[in-house]
Amino acid sequence: MLSLSFFINKNNAQSKKPNIVLLFADDISAREFPFYNSSTWSKPPQGGDTSDLKYRAQTPVLNKLAEEGMYIKTVWASTICGPSRAMMMTGRYAHKHKWWHNSDKGTYINEKGKEKKNVPLYETSPHTISHVAKAGGYATFWAGKTQMDVEGFEFDEACFTPGSGIGSANTSNKYTDFKIVSTKVPGKKKRVLINEDTGVEVEYYQQFGWYWKPQVELMNHPSSKKKLEWWPNTKESKKEYGLHTYGPDVELEFIFDFMTRKKKEDKPFFIYHTSHLGHDGWDFFSSDINKETRNKWPGTPKIKWENGKYVRTDPKITGDAGVYDTHNTVTEGGIHNHINYLDYQVWQYMNKFKELGIEKNTIFIFCADNGTSGYGKGSIKQQRGTHVPFLIYAPYLKMTKKGEQDILANLSDVLPTIADVAGVKIPDSYEINGKSLIPYLTTDTNEFRDWVYSYHKDKQLIRGKSVLIDGTGKTYDVTKNPDDLISFPEINNRNNMTKGFVKENTMLNNVLPKYNLHDTEHDAPKVKEKVEPLTLKTN
Repeated sequence: MLSLSFFINKNNAQSKKPNIVLLFADDISAREFPFYNSSTWSKPPQGGDTSDLKYRAQTPVLNKLAEEGMYIKTVWASTICGPSRAMMMTGRYAHKHKWWHNSDKGTYINEKGKEKKNVPLYETSPHTISHVAKAGGYATFWAGKTQMDVEGFEFDEACFTPGSGIGSANTSNKYTDFKIVSTKVPGKKKRVLINEDTGVEVEYYQQFGWYWKPQVELMNHPSSKKKLEWWPNTKESKKEYGLHTYGPDVELEFIFDFMTRKKKEDKPFFIYHTSHLGHDGWDFFSSDINKETRNKWPGTPKIKWENGKYVRTDPKITGDAGVYDTHNTVTEGGIHNHINYLDYQVWQYMNKFKELGIEKNTIFIFCADNGTSGYGKGSIKQQRGTHVPFLIYAPYLKMTKKGEQDILANLSDVLPTIADVAGVKIPDSYEINGKSLIPYLTTDTNEFRDWVYSYHKDKQLIRGKSVLIDGTGKTYDVTKNPDDLISFPEINNRNNMTKGFVKENTMLNNVLPKYNLHDTEHDAPKVKEKVEPLTLKTN
């Protein structure tokens, strides 16, 4: 049997390993992207359904990549960010990595023999996506959202907008007061949340801004004096930093810096770009603090698509202490504007690939971690929380598939796919729940998965080609795609199922017990399993 690396190298004269860029957006359902052709999408200020075209994202670049590359009709994540990122980074489900929910993670025994909460992913699943890339000879970079212990992964460098107050000096970044912090107030028994910029109490969650005037942390950057260091960290960057500084722009600048340096070193790179774009955030430029009326998606720098390219307006913001003037350089709020800005950043990626001469030697993957806030995030109903966009653009692979692919896939499939591209063999004794997409992408097969799976604490969801069983236990007929991508007819009387439905329903219910271990194997094993090392494949 031919190895998978044969399919890659045979179809491309270049024997050098391709660069890999994985752009992982935050809280965006598949329905929000025009190339998925949904009849509804989300509206500002707080979400919900709309068919008003002014709130539909405009994504000319992603549309083109979806057409010239390929996108998958049904890809499932977990229902909320932590477990979904765990699925992505480990290629495993919660019964192995033990991240059942953001608020429900397993315990583990640390190196001192003490039981600790919130087991790190590399403790339960040491062959993470970063370890796989490093084993394949890749330089590795992580940019954007973290919300986890970062130091046990195999990333060479990073530019984080971490989303918490703890950083290199065990303090919050002193260069920004765009923070919602938990504070003890005299006369009140419970701690309250205060907007540090205004000193006003707000109803929200603790947040250290990642959009405007962002909190940014660097790891192992050449300009840094220590491993983890707050940015701005140089005389020049401190001079430039201010209200106009936009976190997603900062991330991309450091990504491009890393890519340029590795190109000069003639070393393939793996970029893990976990953007915050799509996630709700406190709008520090707005005076509206009412939780019912404020916009949950802060505006972005203004961009415009014209004559086949993007034109960006440089942000100009003045003011202080909650009173600001954006001088018409910032968009209104709304998730559609976040998606538009993602499209702008994808355009920047494509231009950078061309500039570096690597456009035919780079694999670009775009996806998101769970459903949109106010629509699907955290939902166990139908596939509201799990259905995410997934696109691959990879001239290097000479793919046999193009445009929409009516198959089922999981985010767990990304790690084994990257392992195949990197020429890395994961030991047979190490359980991986994902499946490599490379055979599907590079051969004539039309088959991939029979089912996809998701989890939410002790709830499970599973879907086949005809039947979906959601986290409430309801069963749906998914043989036809509804206009809104979600309104599947419920199967109320199983006695009326055809033989094919009964067979698939039985198969799905037989799969679930294998992963239904929340109550019986919730925590990491007391004794860490012995794991065979990753190795390189031979052709």
